Amino acid sequence: MNIARSLRAGLVALTVALTPVLATAPATAAPLPTIVLVHGAFADTTSWDGVASLLRARGYQVVTPDNPLRGPANDAAAVQRTLDTISGPVVLAGHSYGGFVISNVHDPKVESLVYIAAFAPVQSEIAQLALDPIRFPGSRLLPPVLQVKVVDDPQGIAGKNIDGYVAPASFHEVFAQDVSDATAADMLAHQRSIAVAANLEPSGPPSWASTPSWFLVSGGDRIIPPASQRFMANRMGARTSEIDAAHASLVSRPDEVAAVVEAAAAR
Repeated sequence: MNIARSLRAGLVALTVALTPVLATAPATAAPLPTIVLVHGAFADTTSWDGVASLLRARGYQVVTPDNPLRGPANDAAAVQRTLDTISGPVVLAGHSYGGFVISNVHDPKVESLVYIAAFAPVQSEIAQLALDPIRFPGSRLLPPVLQVKVVDDPQGIAGKNIDGYVAPASFHEVFAQDVSDATAADMLAHQRSIAVAANLEPSGPPSWASTPSWFLVSGGDRIIPPASQRFMANRMGARTSEIDAAHASLVSRPDEVAAVVEAAAAR
């Protein structure tokens, strides 16, 4: 009997001693979201390499799906197929035309949106309006910098389409003036053309209207004028910051871009 009473007393004392420790122990940390990075026009998935590497080093799962660059509805569906393979929360980021694409993705797993020198359309808006030289002067995405060509495209008329691309002689100066010659040459080698019709296709209801959003403006952008970026960021109520960078800030300033994406992931 005395032994049993002693054991009970010992358990009570141990419970009392551990109670403050258990009460102050941190709750199990929520899983980190998967970060999905969507590239824009005149680029491919490699444009996100620097940012993706930094985020992976900080423990995030990072996915960089291919953006077909055929049109907002088609390209949003392609990104959605990637999201369908992911369980758990997602932070969805888009650069340039990639912002138009993520604005047309509606998935409840997406907790935050990040726009990097990107288009952020309202419903029925076309990308070309954001380059309006009357309201937002400064874009150099005009001939002869902007060139067009006929490409094979199963979705086009008779298997063909008209695509736009940045002229090689102007690529470094206009698209990424703040990177080295070697880096610009590598980016040019990875340039992907975009269907001209993609810039004329109206957007659907924007996902940013119901999703917390971040916007990083490129103050030295020669593709999407900084004034246009600030206008879009303001009307969407995004958490906005700005750096003195070219259009391809994700390549020239990966640390700052990764920091914005991580801020969205930690909201």
